Amino acid sequence: MPQIALIGSGIVGLTTALEIQAKGHVVTIYAESLPGDDKSTRYTSPWAGAHHLMSPGDDQRKREFERETFYRLWADSEGGSEESAFLMRNEQREYYEDDSKAGKTELEHMPEFRTLADEELVGPAKSGVAFTTITIDTAAYLPFLLARFLSRGGRVRRTQVQHIDQVLLGSWGTPIPDALVVCPGLGARFLGGVEDVSVYPIRGQTVLVRAPWVKSSRGMREKNGDMTYIIPRRSGDVIIGGTYGVNDWYPHPRVETGRAILSRALVLMPELLPPNSRDASQAPTIADIEPIIIEHGCGLRPARKGGIRVESGTVVVGGAPGGKKVPVVYNYGHGGAGYQASWGTAVAATDLLEEGLTKGV
Repeated sequence: MPQIALIGSGIVGLTTALEIQAKGHVVTIYAESLPGDDKSTRYTSPWAGAHHLMSPGDDQRKREFERETFYRLWADSEGGSEESAFLMRNEQREYYEDDSKAGKTELEHMPEFRTLADEELVGPAKSGVAFTTITIDTAAYLPFLLARFLSRGGRVRRTQVQHIDQVLLGSWGTPIPDALVVCPGLGARFLGGVEDVSVYPIRGQTVLVRAPWVKSSRGMREKNGDMTYIIPRRSGDVIIGGTYGVNDWYPHPRVETGRAILSRALVLMPELLPPNSRDASQAPTIADIEPIIIEHGCGLRPARKGGIRVESGTVVVGGAPGGKKVPVVYNYGHGGAGYQASWGTAVAATDLLEEGLTKGV
């Protein structure tokens, strides 16, 4: 039975590990951080919203990954499944200050898609759409995926991998792998043997609040580049964002940014306020929402110039001539689409792995 080593424990690493397990292989995950750890910008997945919202643009490959993931999550969200405890179907409304079709056409396949009437628009919006999508309770979903992986015989080695050779040589008394899968997120920029300088961060800042009365999602894209989203979770928590800071490495929430996010969110959805705090005679304020704030946070989305990397190849252990060759599969660079492309890229990476193991090196 092939021994597979996988570097990374974010949403991409965990879904890929589970897909590989489904092929009957033994998988060992190598990671410095794991689901359930204290949050840090070194581990992005726990900071995510997350919901499924197809990315704008002309990257058709990415779009196919997202479609495949959506259909998987839609099926998993059926009542009675284990996954349904962490997934919630709800109405999403997307508003646009720019009255063009940009950002809309990629959503037309979503269930119950429709164009919003003028009287349904809010704030600066000139147009909008509504559809049914899925939100993910990331704080619970990640530990669930890890528990499923372990229950199926998966192994975890908590360590900081500095170079892929450390894994390939069994440096921690772990099995010498027959193949390597690389899912390190932003770490791909620094991981020895990969060192992909096309990987860069897109910083996102959020506010998490307790608002179980909110059952629908909202999004707003403004002409000045501001984007606002409100994503409810099945747990009753609601995550509010956000920002899109390209190459912004700052690891802490900025106070002024948090206030700006909340101000925009209250315009987008005044009913964020607790029902007993609402006053129809005046607009809601940040002070009104402060009692339900759980935390301010930020994460670094692991983006990549050229888009998501799902590729295969071989590596020579130790880099020495005549050394052992091992199949390798790369799966990283998802940016803000980690959850919504996760299962699609996991399937693609697993297919490449199967090809590499079959062909041999």
